[in-house]
Amino acid sequence: MTAKTKTWSSAPLPFQGQKRNFASAYREVLKLYPDCTTIVDLFGGSGLLARISKDERPDARVVFNDFDNFADRVRNIQNTNRLLHAFRDVVAGIKRHSLIPKEKKEAIISMLEKEIGFVDYISLSSSLLFSMKYETSLDGLKKQTFYNNVRLNDYSPADGYLNGIEVVKGDYKDIFKRYKDAGNVLWLVDPPYLSTDCTTYNNLYWKLSDYLDVLRVLHGTSYVYFTSNKSSIVELCEWLGDGRVTVNPFIGAKMITVKENMNYNTSYLDIMLYKRKEAV
Repeated sequence: MTAKTKTWSSAPLPFQGQKRNFASAYREVLKLYPDCTTIVDLFGGSGLLARISKDERPDARVVFNDFDNFADRVRNIQNTNRLLHAFRDVVAGIKRHSLIPKEKKEAIISMLEKEIGFVDYISLSSSLLFSMKYETSLDGLKKQTFYNNVRLNDYSPADGYLNGIEVVKGDYKDIFKRYKDAGNVLWLVDPPYLSTDCTTYNNLYWKLSDYLDVLRVLHGTSYVYFTSNKSSIVELCEWLGDGRVTVNPFIGAKMITVKENMNYNTSYLDIMLYKRKEAV
């Protein structure tokens, strides 16, 4: 009897801005693009949208722009679990979610300083830092206060998570140029959100114009685009008014929203827009 293939509705490791809350809605939206034979995730992030795309459309060519090195993190889950085992020994007896004393923090830092090769600092951050805070380097971790949020269970193996998916890495503009003539393309466009912390996006810093330039990808294409209600509409209108885009690419697009809670008193509205390319 053939084992059932695992389907994914969330990424196997922590990732700021992964689209797990849109998983069901995206599966339904994807059905509207049966003639799109190539699906390109321009800002791949955790690869979740690419994974869902391949699961739902095994016939399609699915491309994942792994700009944030998520594939490396997946390949090193076993090493991450080994470090978490060591962390649990260090924090034994410390109350959950409470401050890790200085000497215990130094012991953890010492372990990490001895590591050779790839270390998944983002996953480890979720076990050592205050909720929703992440660091991407040892130097970054050293500056933070540690809390005993150490994960109680190992991360599950993610064998096959990227199977059947073309993994590439590059600036989204270059990826767009590479695949724009690959037949009927559906573009998944999930850039770092404007006015949102983007520190885990491969140390990426974007100016306002960088966020707005992404809209050029949407004009005249089939796309699924993600943003939030934190985006600045005033600057957007000013940018559109200088003639760089002469037609609003969102005319005729459909919208699905999901409320995201950052903590007990802060939330924002996550937005997914989708639209089919008009027939010529």
